[in-house]
Amino acid sequence: MARVFNFSAGPSCLPEDVLKECAAEMLDYQGSGQSVMEMSHRSKNYEPIIQDAEAMVRKLMNVPDNYKVLFVQGGGSTQFAMVAQNLGIKNKKAAYIETGVWAKKAAAEAKHLGIDVDIIASSKDKNYSYIPKVEKITGDYDYAYICFNNTIMGTHYEYIPDTGNIPLVADISSCVLSEPLDVTKFGLLFAGAQKNLAPAGVTLVIIREDLIPEVDACLPGTPTMLAYKTHADNGSMYNTPPCYTIYVLDKVLHWIEKNGGAEGMLKRNKEKADYLYNYLDNNEGNFYHATAEVGSRSLMNVPFLTKYSDHAADDEVAAAKEKEINDAFVKAASAAGLVNLKGHRLVGGMRASIYNAMTLEGVKALVEFMKDFAKKN
Repeated sequence: MARVFNFSAGPSCLPEDVLKECAAEMLDYQGSGQSVMEMSHRSKNYEPIIQDAEAMVRKLMNVPDNYKVLFVQGGGSTQFAMVAQNLGIKNKKAAYIETGVWAKKAAAEAKHLGIDVDIIASSKDKNYSYIPKVEKITGDYDYAYICFNNTIMGTHYEYIPDTGNIPLVADISSCVLSEPLDVTKFGLLFAGAQKNLAPAGVTLVIIREDLIPEVDACLPGTPTMLAYKTHADNGSMYNTPPCYTIYVLDKVLHWIEKNGGAEGMLKRNKEKADYLYNYLDNNEGNFYHATAEVGSRSLMNVPFLTKYSDHAADDEVAAAKEKEINDAFVKAASAAGLVNLKGHRLVGGMRASIYNAMTLEGVKALVEFMKDFAKKN
């Protein structure tokens, strides 16, 4: 069977070149007679892999020497707790900008751990369809927190809030290395790998060294494994790391480098996103429309609705018609080799996630399908 165009929000598509390299080395990694899946994480064969992965992160993201690069487990959701447990230790107070599900969950987790959470801005009033403008954050906060790209809502920060001496924390799971980012503007960055870097299983953390507390200085009750110092002091190998996922991540990083680094990814991603948004904003009869507002639109995640959604909220007949059209779209798209386009329930409609590995060819195929579907419906 031919490969499909996979628009999943995560786990997402990986570069075909990387998949082929992994397949070629599956049974025998560089003459070792074994798969990376089978290696001891402390072996001479594996150590260069994780060391190179860190070096590539530093190179591609221009990570300064006073930041640690960590590979941890538990996904972005575990970071919601780790951030609070490690950074919220002085005043036990933090500022959060609420721009969707993941920022909201992160704030709830911090509050659960006893942090005084201040929601300093929110886009809830318009179903999180835009990014609030908060140019400067002041106060006695231990840290300020944002979700830089909102996978579900399809929004993205086009600015970085000025937090002064307050460490800025950002969840960059769905936009990591999709564009250049000034690491020095942040105290901590984290990214679940399964959208732009690797299969699910590893989370990248980049943290300024002076923000790493001693294990016993974290919030009371913090497990050893949830202290950043545990991982920083042990080269991300306090316990067995997700070895194979890190191996794939390293290959993806080299693929990004070959394709122009973060700058090359931005050019590639902007071309894809512009092509899709241009169609959504100018399609005949306004059959489709994007849900995110101009000025806050993600290059990675593009939710869209059909004209049948306009009255669905207060009209049962319209709601039934909308569901019928959405289901038909997703089913027909899948049959055409365009998979995982169903939108999240909080937005409805459809969503095309067009991460680094998605090709312009795939986006063009989607638009052609959308044109044909609109004519028939």
